[in-house]
Amino acid sequence: MPPGKGMNPPAACLVLIYMKTILAILTTLLVAFGCAAERLVMLPYGDMDSWVTRNIKESRLLGGHTVQCYAVGPDRTINGDTPYTNLGGSPWASSNVMAKVHGITKVSNSLYPDTRPGKGKCAKLTSDMEHCCALGIINIDVFVAGTLFLGEMIEPVKSTSDPYKKMEMGIPFTERPTALVYDYRVTVPPGAGRIYSSGFGGKKHLRGTDSAEVFIILQRRWEDSSGKIHAKRVGTGRELFSRSSEGWVNSHHLTVHYGDITGEPYFRSYMGLIPRDKSYCARNSRGEMVPVVEEGWDDADATPTHMIVMFSAGSGEPFTGTPGLTLWVDNVRLAYPDSGDVAENEL
Repeated sequence: MPPGKGMNPPAACLVLIYMKTILAILTTLLVAFGCAAERLVMLPYGDMDSWVTRNIKESRLLGGHTVQCYAVGPDRTINGDTPYTNLGGSPWASSNVMAKVHGITKVSNSLYPDTRPGKGKCAKLTSDMEHCCALGIINIDVFVAGTLFLGEMIEPVKSTSDPYKKMEMGIPFTERPTALVYDYRVTVPPGAGRIYSSGFGGKKHLRGTDSAEVFIILQRRWEDSSGKIHAKRVGTGRELFSRSSEGWVNSHHLTVHYGDITGEPYFRSYMGLIPRDKSYCARNSRGEMVPVVEEGWDDADATPTHMIVMFSAGSGEPFTGTPGLTLWVDNVRLAYPDSGDVAENEL
């Protein structure tokens, strides 16, 4: 019988077959890990380690107390009731705001710096009643859910009507991240219910329990000749937290889905387009605050012009929420595909 015919392959051939198999497996693993690798980019001040502290004296009619009001930005202290605008290139605004109604100064504060042992500072968003007592006679309760978002809060607030027009939502942005990445912790008091209170008409107790909410929305905006701003939805990531977490959850990924996602199995109603009557606002080219009306879903490969990111200790209507619901947030980043090693850079 000729050598090799009807016999097991020579040892050298076995080694070659073995090596070829190993190389194929390694190649598969490298491709898989290459696809999974990502580049993380920290949003400006996204590490939540530096804060602006504002010391604002409320009107004597309200007791004349000095209240501390916080903003995510450069370490700085500001004394007085000067209207606040974002400092140090910080893109972050919040529900912390100074109001002046008929010359009466009032401060609302539901976002605070907090400390993570061994990890520096973080943002603490609370959800509770803001109490106001005038001359010890008139008592007004307004429910406030702590909110942190990309944009600007317009100060001073002069009324509680149409709260969306007091927030400029979103920042210019033309990239296509794969996810919003952040650390979080959430506490949802069991059986606490929900409350509506705008300061007038008393409190209303509602069914159910509120949820903490996080979302990232990418839009392609344009302005028409009359100054109205229109938008199409490019990318969507949105989630609710209805239960308390078991301590801190680190590097949580909220995936950004592109294009029309209404037919996808992961789609939920709260991920849909923003209703016209609840449109967020932005300044147009004339400096006017106008609604940004989402008119439809954009192509999956479209390039956005703006990004909205929001963290909130509530997910309902304004002045509505669950007392005691608290959300902590830290290390807010954007994830991008990366064929090399995972790296973390600043935006």
